[in-house]
Amino acid sequence: MQISVSVTVSEPIQKVWEAYTSPEDVVHWNFASDDWHCPKASGDLRVGGSFSHRMEAKDGSFGFDFEGTYTNIVENELIEYSFGDRSARIEFSSDGDQVKVEVMFDPEDENSAELQKAGWQAILDNFARHVSSK
Repeated sequence: MQISVSVTVSEPIQKVWEAYTSPEDVVHWNFASDDWHCPKASGDLRVGGSFSHRMEAKDGSFGFDFEGTYTNIVENELIEYSFGDRSARIEFSSDGDQVKVEVMFDPEDENSAELQKAGWQAILDNFARHVSSK
């Protein structure tokens, strides 16, 4: 069972796509709370390309690299990737200057589905605020 989160952004699809896929943008939104940050990100946006996003508590108490490999990309529409033995799918649905971004992902076993959904939703909400402020 995959978990799904979504957000709608009132911006053109190209701006939304760029903010989601550009490592220079990812560092500004890829964290779930204000006491975390994403100090570095890299990505090779092509099928078979990889990405790595460093996520750390600002106080230095914990951090990890979120890494994966792109398995399918349709510009301005779809990103699929694998990370470990899990996978995720991001769909971009454009209607004029409204873009719905929906992320569907395989949950892990350590945390409850509710906690995972809340964390991924918080990151997506940060993304929406970042795009709107650009």
